[in-house]
Amino acid sequence: MKRAELIDLADEWFSRNDWKPFKFQKDTWKAYLQKKNGLLNAPTGSGKTYALWVPIVLDYIKKNPDYQTKHKKGLKAIWITPLRALSVEIEQAASRFAEEMGTQLTVGIRTGDTSQKERAAQKKSMPDLLITTPESLHLLLSSKNYPKLFKGLQAVVVDEWHELLGTKRGVQVELGLSRLKTISRDLRIWGISATIGNLQQAREVLLGPESAAMENSVMIRANLKKKIEVRSIIPEKMEKFPWRGHLGLHLLDEVVPIIKNSRTTLLFTNTRSQCEIWFQKLLNKYPEFAGEVAMHHGSINKETRLWVEQAIRNESLKAVVCTSSLDLGVDFAPVETIVQIGGPKGVARFLQRAGRSGHQPGKVSLIYFLPTHAIELIEASALQKAVEKKAVEDRVPYLMSYDVLIQYLNTLAVSDGFYPKDIFPEIASTFCFQGITQEEWLWILNFITKGSQSIQAYDEYKKVEIEEDGKFKINNRGVAMRHRLQIGTIVSDAMLSVKYMKGGYIGTIEEWFISKLKPGDIFTFAGRNLELVHIKNMQVLVRKSSKKTSKVPSWMGGRMTFSAQMSELLREEMYLAATLEEGQKSTKELKALQPIFERQQLESVIPKSDEFLIETFKTREGYHAIFYPFEGRFVHEALGSLLAYRISLLSPISFSIAFNDYGFELLSDQEIDMQQVLDNNLFSSEFLMDDLYKSLNATEMARRKFRDIAVITGLVFTGYPNKLVKSKHLQSNSQLLFSVFRDYEEDNLLYQQAFRETFEHQLEEGRLRISLDRIAHQKIVWRKCERPTPFSFPIITDRLREKLSSEKIEDRIRRMLKQLEK
Repeated sequence: MKRAELIDLADEWFSRNDWKPFKFQKDTWKAYLQKKNGLLNAPTGSGKTYALWVPIVLDYIKKNPDYQTKHKKGLKAIWITPLRALSVEIEQAASRFAEEMGTQLTVGIRTGDTSQKERAAQKKSMPDLLITTPESLHLLLSSKNYPKLFKGLQAVVVDEWHELLGTKRGVQVELGLSRLKTISRDLRIWGISATIGNLQQAREVLLGPESAAMENSVMIRANLKKKIEVRSIIPEKMEKFPWRGHLGLHLLDEVVPIIKNSRTTLLFTNTRSQCEIWFQKLLNKYPEFAGEVAMHHGSINKETRLWVEQAIRNESLKAVVCTSSLDLGVDFAPVETIVQIGGPKGVARFLQRAGRSGHQPGKVSLIYFLPTHAIELIEASALQKAVEKKAVEDRVPYLMSYDVLIQYLNTLAVSDGFYPKDIFPEIASTFCFQGITQEEWLWILNFITKGSQSIQAYDEYKKVEIEEDGKFKINNRGVAMRHRLQIGTIVSDAMLSVKYMKGGYIGTIEEWFISKLKPGDIFTFAGRNLELVHIKNMQVLVRKSSKKTSKVPSWMGGRMTFSAQMSELLREEMYLAATLEEGQKSTKELKALQPIFERQQLESVIPKSDEFLIETFKTREGYHAIFYPFEGRFVHEALGSLLAYRISLLSPISFSIAFNDYGFELLSDQEIDMQQVLDNNLFSSEFLMDDLYKSLNATEMARRKFRDIAVITGLVFTGYPNKLVKSKHLQSNSQLLFSVFRDYEEDNLLYQQAFRETFEHQLEEGRLRISLDRIAHQKIVWRKCERPTPFSFPIITDRLREKLSSEKIEDRIRRMLKQLEK
């Protein structure tokens, strides 16, 4: 059958269903049938499944003219998805086309949710199309005689590639594909990605930068003119001193008519706690919604989540309050309206959420933006421009993830074993390991066979044996079983319990916050000021402190930060607000913010594009210095610590640091000599790494990062399914190894990786440098203010919130507002 005839078959099927294929779908069919690899850039809900499953079936029909009477068994295609929730949708769409075309092709799912019985059945007889996750693919590579399983494989499709790209799961996919390319000579690799800034690089990472697959590849874009309409919910009375304390709940009554006028509404919140609070308040105030409103987030059990997803599909729910758990996948057509509560922190995330409404091609996506405090309206204004420009963030791929590579080599050693000379070229052909040297490769081979140089005396780290013919293999059944149980790169963050030295339990706190503190640091927790004595066996031991200045914990959920692009858009909007003149055309959000801007100008200034604003004032809490880089919380956290450290070198002074997405505050009980700060050029990017090390306790942060690396490499074992190893044992085991490497083997690649990842991914060192360079070229405007300004108010009140109960903080802030508005 010729290619044109095959495509006619698919066209007929589409018209039988009263559909018409899009140009991008037909382009993909043609490219696939021409044996090309590629990346398809298409928005959610545009028919991506049919863009790639259709040509896979057509290719099978072409190779098997008697396809209607005979079924050639065996695995033909693998569909990799980052989310289990997506697999059911893909299975339904794929099965439907295969059946209605008269083929006997079968579709199966293999994820962490697949039962043991089903896996055993799949082992005997693989489905033609297997929908799976990166982890489950590696589990297949760890089974004996796996090349036989993949021999007839024709295609691998990686769905939602933009979600995997900037993660270690993406590295897992790269390594898995490098092996499959060798086994299945006829393999075609395709990725599907929503819009990201670095699409060309995304294709390189998927196919391998200089590979034959990359040379024979295409980029196909679905130029569907998706119209997105953004409407801001603007409060009637604009508070001149905005604060985040009410999580946007003061606009609850504005949301109810939106819910009532839509068939289905998704209300997106940024954190799980905010999701819970909104759900409760909505039902308390409007009990008539009982049974019509549900909640969906990652901590809710699987059955309830699936029930909610199904209820959205059949329109039995009026609204769902959710987190990013419903960002992607889960295709449900009837969602009519989206409400975004608070700034989404990134353009891509906002577009992804907007695309959940008007999910059918050609429909308008409507998204309401509800600010949790007034200044977030600047974000709404910036997002509207981003939507018009279609400006989206890059995803930065990981490089040299030795931990994932070691896990992968152990996977190959568990199955049939491997010869280094065969595997090395495959690994070096991936994007992640394109720069790997012979020396690093030998170090890694030495590591999996003998353990590291400093732990060679311990047999438990000698997992892989070298057989007589030079094959690397794991022969110990216990080692093999433990390895299979631990395949994967998602390592959850641990909670530590906070206890007094003399006994007495206070509560639990997230490890990532505590890892940044040094013994002697004061932090506020459960309404008390506590001094950190030390961390031992996953317990934070503290004593009460009478010191006023302290650091304030924030939880992982609240630690979403601005993307670099979102920061840039926000700064542009802010600079625009600074130069707005009477009668000048402006967005309705900026118009609504006029009272705040006027008050800010009265007390201080709104910085222009060539200015960097610093405000200082005194309150009964002490001396405040507020800095406004508009760079997002991660950068501000690092900048705040860096500046506090550098100031303390000039004069002995201790600070409490608070920060949000717009700026950071240094609070002290003595006045900062700001002129001295400016004269000594403390915003220089010189000696940045050294000073960051000293100011942020980088070794402690790297030690935490190393725990994840130790788990991924299998240096520490997380336990059996019903008997997991306690976090404290994991931590102490990995800390012990970290200390050994630090003291005896500083050139250990995994030890070095822990520091590299801390700076590159946690502290965003690259962005930090760029922002310091920008500040160096700006004119510094230092304003000595009489009292807090509208811009500084959200930062100050955020810090208060951690110290006081919610009732007390409401009262306290009302009193502050009365004072300020006099």
